[in-house]
Amino acid sequence: MSSVLKQCAVSVMAVAVLLLGGCSPSTQPLASSESAAAKEPAGPPAIVTAKTAFWPMYKSAREWSPDVEFVTLTAKEVPGFKNEAGKAAMWEASFGSPAKHQYRLYTYAIATVLPNIHKGGAAGFPLAWGGRSRDAMPIDISNFSFDSDAAYQAAAADAAAWLKKNPTKSLSSFALGSTYKFPAPVWYVMWGDKKSGYVAFVDATSGKVLKSR
Repeated sequence: MSSVLKQCAVSVMAVAVLLLGGCSPSTQPLASSESAAAKEPAGPPAIVTAKTAFWPMYKSAREWSPDVEFVTLTAKEVPGFKNEAGKAAMWEASFGSPAKHQYRLYTYAIATVLPNIHKGGAAGFPLAWGGRSRDAMPIDISNFSFDSDAAYQAAAADAAAWLKKNPTKSLSSFALGSTYKFPAPVWYVMWGDKKSGYVAFVDATSGKVLKSR
């Protein structure tokens, strides 16, 4: 991977490191989750796109603090389910409140796996937040146009030749973030690892692959 791409990858992933460094994994199910689940039709849970999971989390974050800034969105694993094609069994979003000087992690999962994964929405405890930085800029939700499945398709098309040569390399990171290095929020899509994998940065507004290796 080129030095430029390495720097970009570090910048994007620094958001998660910054926010998750002192985070407790404990979460509390949102009050509305149980009632929402009760209305869902019976059937096996299906993996979902980022936007499907985002809006319940955003609504809850706004209830916590009206001034919240959307910072990151990351696909997570749930035992017993397989993430694929830009859809995941669980998504985790981070929101910061400038007024409170705090941030919270919210999750949306399609199933409950105790002790830490709860079906529907769940909120982490508020933690101290230093505010926005060049490597962790807030995401304007109006620029969150391309959903995760579309971003995955764009990244996979760009990586097609490499994936054909490396069929055993699986998707290892899939996240949305915003840094000063890009003019809009980007999807960070990586197969394998930073040393020998493939990384694509997909513009969340246009769906265009901005950089890749």
